[in-house]
Amino acid sequence: MRATFRRKVVAAFSALLLSALFFAHSSSLRSAELLMFEHAGCPWCVMWHREIGPIYPKTEEGQRAPLRRIALTNGMPPEVSFVGPVTATPTFVLVENGKEIGRLTGYR
Repeated sequence: MRATFRRKVVAAFSALLLSALFFAHSSSLRSAELLMFEHAGCPWCVMWHREIGPIYPKTEEGQRAPLRRIALTNGMPPEVSFVGPVTATPTFVLVENGKEIGRLTGYR
């Protein structure tokens, strides 16, 4: 039963990310990356890493937008143009060519 739940979670997360990838830009996204803002002690971050983290790099989405983990306490990377501040963890920001093109806040 736990494996079925995990597959459903992975499918839902992948669907959201795929939507952002394909609807935001139809061009090749070779320069895309997924930024994961996290905070030490964040239970939702730990859960994401346990349930999705090992699988994500093996997915099509993970190949097109590799994950870069960022501690929220380190601030926003200056090389990225963000739509707004990141204030909650985990927050996933899809970036292409240094610009934010999509965002998912939270993980349940």
